[in-house]
Amino acid sequence: MRTICHNWVNMHKYNIPSTMVFYLCQNSMLLQMKNIFIVLLLVTQTSIAQKSQINDQELKAGLKQSVEFLAADRLEGRRTGTEGEKLASQYISDQFKKAGLTPLTSQNDYLEPFEVQDGRVLLPATSLSIDKDPLQLNEDWFPLSLSSDIDKSFSYIPTNRKYPVFLFDLRKGLEENKDNPHFDLEEYIGNMCRDVIKKGTEAIILYNSSSIDDNLKYNPKSKTTALSIPVIYISKDIRQKYFTEKSIPSLNLIIKSENRVRTGHNVIGMINNGAKFTVVIGAHYDHLGYGEDHNSLYAGKTPMIHNGADDNASGTAALIELAKWIPSSELKKYNYLFLAFSGEELGLFGSKYFVDHSNFDLDKVNYMINMDMVGRLNDSTHGLTIGGYGTTPEWGKLILEHDPYFRIKLDSSGTGPSDHTSFYLKNVPVLFFFTGIHSDYHKPSDDADKINYDGMVKIVDYIKNILTKTNELDKMSFTKTREVSMASSSFKVTMGIMADYSYSGIGVYIDGVSEGRPAQKAGLQHGDVVVQLGDYKISDMQAYMKALGKFSKGDTTRVKVIRDKQEMFFQLTF
Repeated sequence: MRTICHNWVNMHKYNIPSTMVFYLCQNSMLLQMKNIFIVLLLVTQTSIAQKSQINDQELKAGLKQSVEFLAADRLEGRRTGTEGEKLASQYISDQFKKAGLTPLTSQNDYLEPFEVQDGRVLLPATSLSIDKDPLQLNEDWFPLSLSSDIDKSFSYIPTNRKYPVFLFDLRKGLEENKDNPHFDLEEYIGNMCRDVIKKGTEAIILYNSSSIDDNLKYNPKSKTTALSIPVIYISKDIRQKYFTEKSIPSLNLIIKSENRVRTGHNVIGMINNGAKFTVVIGAHYDHLGYGEDHNSLYAGKTPMIHNGADDNASGTAALIELAKWIPSSELKKYNYLFLAFSGEELGLFGSKYFVDHSNFDLDKVNYMINMDMVGRLNDSTHGLTIGGYGTTPEWGKLILEHDPYFRIKLDSSGTGPSDHTSFYLKNVPVLFFFTGIHSDYHKPSDDADKINYDGMVKIVDYIKNILTKTNELDKMSFTKTREVSMASSSFKVTMGIMADYSYSGIGVYIDGVSEGRPAQKAGLQHGDVVVQLGDYKISDMQAYMKALGKFSKGDTTRVKVIRDKQEMFFQLTF
């Protein structure tokens, strides 16, 4: 066409009408413009794609940097209250500062400290010698958790039944109850001790001559009320060596303990746009250390560092990258609060402390996004779990179940084993992002070299899209959902309560009650402290779980709770 138009004069030689020549020339110009537009469009799209690719490369590099720092051996597993946690919190604070976030309360400090009760710890002075021979703590002997502190010398006279030292063999109780699934050895010991104390006994020594393993050990986390006298356990060898029918051993016993508290730290940064409402974005950064809190799945005997690359250096890295992105984005309708929690592995300590003790008005929170274990996206299935889907009707409008890239599994519940639960229980809509459990979960093998960084980029981009979509919305309404029970699926029954794992008193504090479940039907409510379930006294979560395992579906029992400092009783049917 262009050749014809440039040869207007020659067209007349071929007897082409002028109107046709004009038409051809006009369409030639339009075609040229169209071609130019297509070229410009392709150039623009290529430029955008290249820019997007560059942005994703920068995002991937940032994610990798944070995961590798947080999951490095020198942080020793980021256990709450340790030097490793301190190094991690300082790194996150520095990243928040570089991103332009401001501290929530202090001009220079992004940290929010909170206390964690670390239990009753034995002091180095604790010792036992028999006939002046020193015994090895935790090998030859140990005090039971219900023992009192003491510094005293005793003599044991086997023929004098009224003498202050009472020697007791656990054999009979263990053998008589070896087939009894409801037998509780600790409860059995406690009842025996209280009986002999009434007879004037000043010290109790336990041993086990049977072949049945009693699994007893000193439990620093026990909330059992200490007795008025010392109660110790000795090995079979020590029993046979020193406590014969003719011997009169002398004992020098020192038990010294103290209640220890460690301090954890949330890291908090804010983008204040002067808006009425705020969006909270969170992830926990603590992990298991060397497994000292007995929450590791590692079966080895040699203590090893649990680096927690996926759990949850991955979610923390995503949090940091979102903190970098939002200030340069067009998201100005809301304020943004970035929360890196500690104490999650101990039972949501950090997030619970924030929602209960922070001066931040939770009524001004539009919604909360939580990222926990987002580093193991499967390259084949692209499976991504999004929890909290049912906590507001708006999620149904914004989240497509059939995503072109992810195979999304939607979970409507606002509760679960991560920090979004603390916000849901305060009537805040939540979203929870999670790529699934894997064979390295809570083991020393959860390392940075196993993280799928390309998958993390996709997840962060997905969350950016959610944040962008909600930028056009008003305050979201909150909807209650089914609540995940704290009881393991191995239990035949559940009360339907959410427990406050950070509660340091005697009993189990009810942080939430599920609609239509046994506790709610019985009349239990938020704030009640369960101290007895049927015949079983509840001193802590461990005692509660033991008691729960003794009931079957359809059983009815009496529950004793403390409500507003008053004892109350309820009939509960499982």
